[in-house]
Amino acid sequence: MNILFIGAGKMATALAGGIAHNRLFPNDRLDAVDPSPEARDAFTATTGVAAHPAATEELVAGADIIVLAVKPQVAAATVAALPPRKDGVLVFSICAGIPIAKLQSWLGDVRIVRVMPNTPLLVGQGASCYALSQSDDAAAAAFAAKVLGSLGKAWQVPEASLDAVTALSGSGPAYFFAFIEALRNGGTKLGLPAELAEELAVQTMAGATEMLRQKKGTPSELRIAVTSKGGTTAAALDVMAAHDFNGLVAELMKAAADRSAELGRG
Repeated sequence: MNILFIGAGKMATALAGGIAHNRLFPNDRLDAVDPSPEARDAFTATTGVAAHPAATEELVAGADIIVLAVKPQVAAATVAALPPRKDGVLVFSICAGIPIAKLQSWLGDVRIVRVMPNTPLLVGQGASCYALSQSDDAAAAAFAAKVLGSLGKAWQVPEASLDAVTALSGSGPAYFFAFIEALRNGGTKLGLPAELAEELAVQTMAGATEMLRQKKGTPSELRIAVTSKGGTTAAALDVMAAHDFNGLVAELMKAAADRSAELGRG
């Protein structure tokens, strides 16, 4: 199986690294193309996979799977510049917001997997969702599940769900990092050294996440368990409620979902 990455950025590097290092497919050949020398060098250094400056006729015509891993703003021009493709090629797109129908208008009648990964993929803890152009394409679903599952967890969803997925797991790491920053800054205002405050925040979030992973309770049950009536946690949660924390999260997720939909229409 020949797999060609169009784009050699961080997500492409993580996917190629997962395939190469875990030897997911027998006798597979991986290649990448990217105009940036820096991206090509970093991709090869991490994955051991050859990266080329341009998509040649030989590379494209020989690819069984093309991984489209470029920024959505340049995706149309990138696809238009590609040489002819093999019949039956599978296109695996991680271009944020671009719907399957638009990809097919550029690529013709090809099989497509549209993927919404997130950056924890880089450390093998991704939360990825994917949708198929043909709902009964078992081979495409198996490829997506195998690759994405090697780098975290993966779920197949209807394409209509992908804007919401983008708002939750795609953009979610940024919300988490912003909350860690806020905890660190709050700790320093209370007199803690910045380094200690950040380490405490990270370990606290990691420990809380692990409790959820181990099914020690639902988020609501665990929140209630740590909240004594009239205690310190209750005082803090009262402030969150007063500022409509749930409403704020819903609002920021809607903004992300709306932007994802805009990218698809653009």
